Amino acid sequence: MTRHGRNATNAAVYSYHERKKDAKSSGYGSEKTRFSKDSIKGFDCCSLTLQPCENPVVTKEGWLYDKEAILKYMLEKKQEYARKCKEYERQKTEDLKDLQELAEAEKAAAIDRFEKSEKNIAPSKNVKDDKKPLLPSFWVPAMTPQASKTKVEKPDKTIYCPMSGKPLKMKDLIDVKFHLIKPDDKDAKKSLIAR
Repeated sequence: MTRHGRNATNAAVYSYHERKKDAKSSGYGSEKTRFSKDSIKGFDCCSLTLQPCENPVVTKEGWLYDKEAILKYMLEKKQEYARKCKEYERQKTEDLKDLQELAEAEKAAAIDRFEKSEKNIAPSKNVKDDKKPLLPSFWVPAMTPQASKTKVEKPDKTIYCPMSGKPLKMKDLIDVKFHLIKPDDKDAKKSLIAR
């Protein structure tokens, strides 16, 4: 036990040096490990399917996709938007109906109060307070709080790029044609950007 062992309640049990020693012996958590070739996506691979592109297209930000995969993604997003729109419209009609029912109930309650006050011409002097009787148990179905309905927000119509998160449109996709450069070609010695 250390000198102040009894009072040192905020010290870490697993110290920094022990952690470093365990990381070194296990091989995990070290900063010197390199990624293998399998962990890096190929240059000509789609960012969605991670497979080589048959018909490559690129976005303005430089993300490469297979045309079929990105069109399928955009179609799914449009179908999801249509589904969310239907749900939002259904919720709007239900809310409107609830508001109408609430207004009708309030109007009916006001009419009942008016009719009761008109029938009683001479008010009684012994008016008792209308208090609800207290129930012995809190676990009564009538007394439990009601779960509120989850509100569906108005859906966003724009389709976003799955990698960059920026708006994506069909007209922004640029077709790409890959060409192999032979070693004896004059462009072989130029940098990749200059080609």
